[in-house]
Amino acid sequence: MGRHLFVNLADRPEPLESQLGDLPAKFRPWGMGELRRAHRIVYDVKANWKLILQNFSECLHCAIIHPALQQLSHYLSGENEPATPTYLGGRMDLRDGIETLSMGGKSPRATLPGLCEAERKHVYFYVLLPNMLLSLHPDYMLTHALRPIACNRTEIVCDFHLHPAELARDDFDLADVIEFWDLTNRQDWRVSELTQLGLNSRAYSPGPYSDREDLLYALDRIIKGQP
Repeated sequence: MGRHLFVNLADRPEPLESQLGDLPAKFRPWGMGELRRAHRIVYDVKANWKLILQNFSECLHCAIIHPALQQLSHYLSGENEPATPTYLGGRMDLRDGIETLSMGGKSPRATLPGLCEAERKHVYFYVLLPNMLLSLHPDYMLTHALRPIACNRTEIVCDFHLHPAELARDDFDLADVIEFWDLTNRQDWRVSELTQLGLNSRAYSPGPYSDREDLLYALDRIIKGQP
């Protein structure tokens, strides 16, 4: 199913709408409620969950770590939206002639029916705090649910969601997307694990933020409970 269950364990939990803000309206064209899960991969990552959120929220590393992604979307493309206390994210632009994020950048699948022409040229990446990563593509939706196992270990459940009409096709094939994201994910998890090792070193000293890492700065302040 394309639906997700959100649980708030606070004594007096606020409605989910207060957490999601304007996102339901913003992402209504993707028709998430109609999408169905087509594939799942579970990863065991030797890194703290907050490092994975940080990695997801910036792309300065993409030119070096993700050569396949760099061919489809320039790492300096797109823009971030102002961070909120409950979510943060933005978009990347697909290069000319690229249809989606997949091996080769082409798609044998139809674009999701509710998208306008402009929405088909971007990929949207959002962190829904505290532990959900949401990626919206022209022809599919990708989610990552993070489950902290220890201070240096996180289980990540990666789900691929497609429109039912695509799943019903006799020639349906998602191998190009699965291969692309399994490659990209493992590259990110490896970098996060190396970062975890670096943080454990007595020689570690934090460095300055780049002016293109505004979401990382915002995330750190949110985690520390600072306005």
